[in-house]
Amino acid sequence: MDKLEITGLRIYPVKSMAGIELNEAVLTAEGFQHDRRFMVVREEGAFVTQRDLPKLALIQTGIENGSIRLSRPGFGEVTLPTDHLQGDMIHTKVWGDHCETVDQGEEIAHWLQSALECQNSLRLVRMKPGFQRPQNRPELLGENTTTFFADAAPYLVTNEASLDALNQALVAGGHRAVPMNRFRPNIIVRGLEAFDEHRLSRLEGEGLRLGFCHPCERCVVTTIDQETAEKHPGRQPFKTLRDINPMPGKKTAPAFGHNAILLQGEQSTLKTGSTLTGYYS
Repeated sequence: MDKLEITGLRIYPVKSMAGIELNEAVLTAEGFQHDRRFMVVREEGAFVTQRDLPKLALIQTGIENGSIRLSRPGFGEVTLPTDHLQGDMIHTKVWGDHCETVDQGEEIAHWLQSALECQNSLRLVRMKPGFQRPQNRPELLGENTTTFFADAAPYLVTNEASLDALNQALVAGGHRAVPMNRFRPNIIVRGLEAFDEHRLSRLEGEGLRLGFCHPCERCVVTTIDQETAEKHPGRQPFKTLRDINPMPGKKTAPAFGHNAILLQGEQSTLKTGSTLTGYYS
């Protein structure tokens, strides 16, 4: 086992928009409180991410006084209550998982279309009250695991040493180093060797336990600069990461970070600077 320091905590109130760095975060079975509770969809219900609309990275998010605030320089801002539950129902999917969602209204829809400079109509949705998203990988994530709009598991844990190893390889190959925000983690830890997060079975702290499920397969989002929304023309760091840390059994795709679920500690609080114990079996 290893003693690990929490060096970063982040939430992403709207899927694929900019995240919020926190000093402490409340654990729930579905992910950190306020994490990925909203999502952008097209009018017909197809979900939207940076994969097809990179400018989502430019939308800043904030939560205060029971409201979520979205903003982008030059386009102003818009707010809505975090508990806005009224609206038309929209059927959508997150990958293969069917979701019943509630539309958040015309004002924010018009703002999104303008701020994202998109010609097509866009809607902001949240999960319908009482609806639980089914998991399409229960053999890995657990039969009773539910989440909101995360791609897979409720939590993504990354390792500072893995980023250091990737950046060393990038620089050696004549490329620029990249920041951790390319990988959109929830929990960042220090104290492991590079890529040893893939060997962990769980993390434990006072009254809480996170189970490690499977490596996080990375995609084109890693090539998008989160400050400019520009894609790297040479598909970096995707290519370098694929070479030094491929997905187990799938060498055409890279892995970075590990998907995790909450096994114990509902409503517990994680804090930056605190220590967790990592177990390998």
